[in-house]
Amino acid sequence: MKAAYLDCFSGISGDMMLGALVDAGVSFKDLKNYLDGLGMRGYTMTCESVVKRGMSAKKINIIVHDEQPARHLSDITELIQNSSLPKEVKKISCDVFKRLTEAEAKVHGMPIDKVHLHEVGAVDAILDIVGSCLGLHLLGVEKVFSSPLPPGGGTVECQHGVIPVPAPAALELIKGIPTAPSPVKAELVTPTGAALAATLAEGFGEIPPMKINQVGIGAGTKDFPHANILRIMVGELAKNAGFLRCGDGSVNVLEASIDDMNPEFYTYLSSRLMEAGALDYFYTPIYMKKNRPGTLITVLCDEENIIKVKKVLFNETSTLGCRIKKERRARVKYEFLEVETPFGSIDVKSCVETGTFSPEYSQCEKLAHEKGVPLKNIYDMAKAAAMKGKGLI
Repeated sequence: MKAAYLDCFSGISGDMMLGALVDAGVSFKDLKNYLDGLGMRGYTMTCESVVKRGMSAKKINIIVHDEQPARHLSDITELIQNSSLPKEVKKISCDVFKRLTEAEAKVHGMPIDKVHLHEVGAVDAILDIVGSCLGLHLLGVEKVFSSPLPPGGGTVECQHGVIPVPAPAALELIKGIPTAPSPVKAELVTPTGAALAATLAEGFGEIPPMKINQVGIGAGTKDFPHANILRIMVGELAKNAGFLRCGDGSVNVLEASIDDMNPEFYTYLSSRLMEAGALDYFYTPIYMKKNRPGTLITVLCDEENIIKVKKVLFNETSTLGCRIKKERRARVKYEFLEVETPFGSIDVKSCVETGTFSPEYSQCEKLAHEKGVPLKNIYDMAKAAAMKGKGLI
């Protein structure tokens, strides 16, 4: 399977990604012919070779000559759908724009159909997004992975005035995505770049096992003490490499060892931890100093919930401190399916890559009680229905 890995050590923008794809082998002439089919006028698009800190790269330049209309999402969608672009490119391009517009709508506090897409709908953004999706298609890329994103810092000037970096829309788009230290205080991840990465990438982390056949380097506009480039590596994904979800970032682990707490309190602690945003928790029997039997409390949570989880540990247990560490993790990509059985509907966690189907236990248990049917029968029916829905049986 052909895959692409985005090395975003200096961030990501639409023009950097487009330049990297051209450098990786996409014909600029073919790309331009497709993009001309969008029917937009009043701009010039060129590609040039530049050098960034000793590294050769491709730079895409888009110069707008004429006044352009402020476009809404519906206008952009119509442009894309009425073009001669491949069906797959139309779909993913519209998905990227929808995600970008949703972020703009949220930060501006208005419905998505009311957002004035003065920047989102700019000619260069349309060309960058559609061109990037088209470039991946022309290279035959089926899966995209990315390194963590350095969000940058400082301020940037836009139509609304001076705003902090990352820009509000970019920050909204990279929520839940692993970040990396920023090499400079500047805008490194643009809203367009963030929308592309958030929509296209299946995982963020180290490069997955793959045989690299093509490398492309796209240049950013600004010059920094480091090479302001985006690298894309294209090649054959190793068998089962997709299972790793490209490292899938990291998770915070909080631990506390306790030997003097009423064991009846652990049930309440469990519910409070989940309410605070814990991803998971578990208790391990241990022996502490003076051979006292105790419990090791381990809680997993995202960065944004560390403070709330710590507060629960300090308020609801007898501990006076906790250990916090960040660990790498890998996850498979899964989804929830709602399936119908003769006894009722049940949600099933599905991962086609691994062939794993796990019906929600609590729903199966409830139906078993209500219908007077053995639990294992309902569980097996739900699993079979999910597999049938995916065409596996």
